[in-house]
Amino acid sequence: MNICVVGTGYVGLVVGTCLSEMGNSVVCVDVDINKLELLKKGIIPIYEPGLEELILSNVKEQRLSFTNDIDYAVKISDICFIAVGTPQDEDGSADLKYVYQVADEIGKAMNGYKVIVDKSTVPVGTAEEVTKIIKNNTKFEFDVVSNPEFLKQGAAVEDFLKPDRVIIGSNSKRATEIMQELYAPFMRTGNPVIVMDVKSAEMTKYASNSFLAVKISYANEIANLCEKVGADAEMVRIGMCADKRIGSQFLFPGLGYGGSCFPKDVKALIKTASDNNCDSALLEAADIVNKKQRLLFVDKILNFYNGNIEGKTFAVWGLAFKPKTNDMREAPSITIINKLLSLGAKIKSYDPKAFDLAKTIFKEKIEYSKDAYSALNGSDALLVLTEWNEFKRPDYDKIASFLNEPIIFDGRNIYDSNKLIKKGFKYFCIGKNTTI
Repeated sequence: MNICVVGTGYVGLVVGTCLSEMGNSVVCVDVDINKLELLKKGIIPIYEPGLEELILSNVKEQRLSFTNDIDYAVKISDICFIAVGTPQDEDGSADLKYVYQVADEIGKAMNGYKVIVDKSTVPVGTAEEVTKIIKNNTKFEFDVVSNPEFLKQGAAVEDFLKPDRVIIGSNSKRATEIMQELYAPFMRTGNPVIVMDVKSAEMTKYASNSFLAVKISYANEIANLCEKVGADAEMVRIGMCADKRIGSQFLFPGLGYGGSCFPKDVKALIKTASDNNCDSALLEAADIVNKKQRLLFVDKILNFYNGNIEGKTFAVWGLAFKPKTNDMREAPSITIINKLLSLGAKIKSYDPKAFDLAKTIFKEKIEYSKDAYSALNGSDALLVLTEWNEFKRPDYDKIASFLNEPIIFDGRNIYDSNKLIKKGFKYFCIGKNTTI
């Protein structure tokens, strides 16, 4: 099939590349000329495992190309994906100006029947508005479909190539059949293609992400209670996860959720509920718990130093909001580091992939170390903020030798508290009082 994908961010670039991997002819569109030039040279602006290799091979095979000419891209395509950003507006709602702008441009470029696919995360009713915009600009037939993405950063390529499910929100038999044909090569393992109406598909994405956010906030609230009563949150988690009704994913206590999806989608769903005079107490609570969680971590540090960290130097391992990505949107590290800086502390940081983005956020306010152990040299304590694999089995003796004191504040619970305490460390984690 001939496909265009408008937007070359995390979603658009993965979608376009993976669709070309299945033999489709895909052109990716973006207004950022510099980004397009980098992509044409094989320089990938984001870090996503496996993506670079697929882009290079499909560009070489001439199945994948990049342009800023949306008129050209639409005219040569049968299916047009809209994969532009929907940033959070001031009132918490999704800002749809980029989606609507693309819809307007698609409408003006139409030269025959097209399936227009909303791949961006958009609130209920967006497809109707996109339909109106396109209809005002063309006399050609078209259908608008909702096809939400469920891509985890750090595993997005695998998620797209081997999806748990594909949701097609369509009110048109013709468009549904085209979309089913497009996704058939990805579903050979028998995982379902679920066809539903457009509004239900739009809601499904928000409902799914918000449910996972609620699970994370619930895990953190239980972990905080465990610390107070002397229970071990990890043991509690294991006991809970053995119940098949609960499951094991997204119940790890830590610093809360971040990234481009969960914070934004929870707030957008809260706004949708408010607009429709519907209570959203559970979602609001999840959002509040998430914001507090990273500040509670700062409180652990302050409590240890009797409220005064002025002049202290902290080594920070991990800046990205999660491992296997360089994304720092809504990363806990931003809140924590800014709070520590405001209290007079100094920061020496290390992250395997996120330094370029971190420098645009913190600039010269923090130090950027060449490797994990360099960040420790002369620091008063280690703060673990992202659970990169390379941090999980470090040389503890080496850590102790570099730090002024052997102190670790583990925001991701990646270390064995008993082992560290036996080695002479003062160790603080989430959901377990290690000072008893």
